[in-house]
Amino acid sequence: MATNTQEQQSQAGRHQEVGHKSLLQSDALYQYILETSVYPREPESMKELRELTAKHPWNLMTTSADEGQFLNMLLKLINAKNTMEIGVYTGYSLLATALALPDDGKILAMDINRENYELGLPVIQKAGVAHKIEFKEGPAMPVLDQLVEDEKNHGSYDFIFVDADKDNYINYHERLIKLVKVGGLIGYDNTLWNGSVVAPPDAPLRKYVRYYRDFVLELNKALAADTRIEICMLPVGDGITLCRRVK
Repeated sequence: MATNTQEQQSQAGRHQEVGHKSLLQSDALYQYILETSVYPREPESMKELRELTAKHPWNLMTTSADEGQFLNMLLKLINAKNTMEIGVYTGYSLLATALALPDDGKILAMDINRENYELGLPVIQKAGVAHKIEFKEGPAMPVLDQLVEDEKNHGSYDFIFVDADKDNYINYHERLIKLVKVGGLIGYDNTLWNGSVVAPPDAPLRKYVRYYRDFVLELNKALAADTRIEICMLPVGDGITLCRRVK
């Protein structure tokens, strides 16, 4: 059993970076990634929004800087133009997406809290990409159901990013698989859920981690068995699973 001194040293050594969700065992290695690859190339607007979000009491909800960089490059690689984001918070991943899209690119962004989105909106506007974003406040499910009802929306999205209520991920998936194009991508965030997906049943977990863990496990199992997609689970941030629709 660790002594109090050992526990204090362990806590003192933990990475203090806001949005730090890396599953790397070494915080020094994560810091190396940030300082070598991420921060030197981070657009000034994303840096500004990251630092602004750091002052918000819910800052752990933000997308990590390395994941933002990953999403930005991924969108460029697939030449995405029409995208969707479910779960926006202050808009760090949204800004990463908007910066990657062409000038006539579009993002349908949904979140239950407009106040958080408007916290980051001035930064997005200053970056000159706000015109690409259509923000809808409220639950995403009714919007998705409405989109699915109109067949012209089927297969119309190049990329969809989901970082929202984990207990609805499977419900989202059954709708999003119709809206993303064949060859397009859906990205589900937090699919390793603080590493709790491999924790024993009696592990001491925070209440919200324990509550959502079963939903994340259920999603991961369902995605692995879904023949409509190819999947790749990456240990970036808190885990992101990319799903490429194949049929």
